[in-house]
Amino acid sequence: MSLQLLTLEDELSRVALAPEIGGSLVNWTLRANGRPLLRPSVEDRLDGVTPRQLACYPLAPWSNRIAEGGFDNPDGWLALAPNTPHDPYPIHGSAWQQPWRAIECLSRQALLRLDSHEPFPYRAELRVQLIDGSLNLTLSVTHQGEHPAWYGLGLHPYFPRGAQTQLQASAQQVWIGSADRLPDHQEDVPPTWRFDQPRALPDERIDHAFSGWDGRFRLLEPEAGYQLEGRASGCDHFLLYTPPQQDFFCIEPVTHPINAHHLPGRPGLKLLARGETMKMGLTLTYREVG
Repeated sequence: MSLQLLTLEDELSRVALAPEIGGSLVNWTLRANGRPLLRPSVEDRLDGVTPRQLACYPLAPWSNRIAEGGFDNPDGWLALAPNTPHDPYPIHGSAWQQPWRAIECLSRQALLRLDSHEPFPYRAELRVQLIDGSLNLTLSVTHQGEHPAWYGLGLHPYFPRGAQTQLQASAQQVWIGSADRLPDHQEDVPPTWRFDQPRALPDERIDHAFSGWDGRFRLLEPEAGYQLEGRASGCDHFLLYTPPQQDFFCIEPVTHPINAHHLPGRPGLKLLARGETMKMGLTLTYREVG
């Protein structure tokens, strides 16, 4: 399989994209020394990999898990089957499991597009830009079906995790549920999960949605001498995933909590008629620190 790999560069950094692998980012690195700012991948060994093995990928037309084998749309029940071998629920929508195509590719920006018919007709676009050490991602989805449908969006970056990695991200509440990782209510964020000030990631596994978020977060890497400032738009939730004993973690800006299609009021989801669009964005800015 011969993959199309796109490369964007500005004065400080370089990003590699693999549109055919779910519209994924393969790497984002510093040009001066090759330091990875997202989880690194080997660019000449991409055959057979999935977006979950790369640096970042888009989530549409929803993020995370959906229970009960589907959900109600205005035109009736939409049945969904599990879409991975390791999870009993359909997860992260359909866009990440389809090949995208590059509509535009310049030296510092690219536009990727997917026209999908699963699970209903929609067009997704991901614009990737590099500007003075900032990586800007803008994800949009436009409904193309005859009947309205419920939509949500997300971005799924993987960040390197070292011994001194610290996170700052202020949230008011966290979604809590049963042992099957599906939430049913919100609680105040417990002290061990509060990141109002920079602190090390916990040793325990966190795989939860946090709400009441202003879209800002900061990742500090004091040993490597840099920090990343994150700013999300169009969403007030993030998913935090901290797998124990791994060299990565995820903070994912999303428009809605896990299983929102079955929560009261469908928080964060939007009902789109034909031709209507929803959008979200994420900017990651590299800063050197002493």
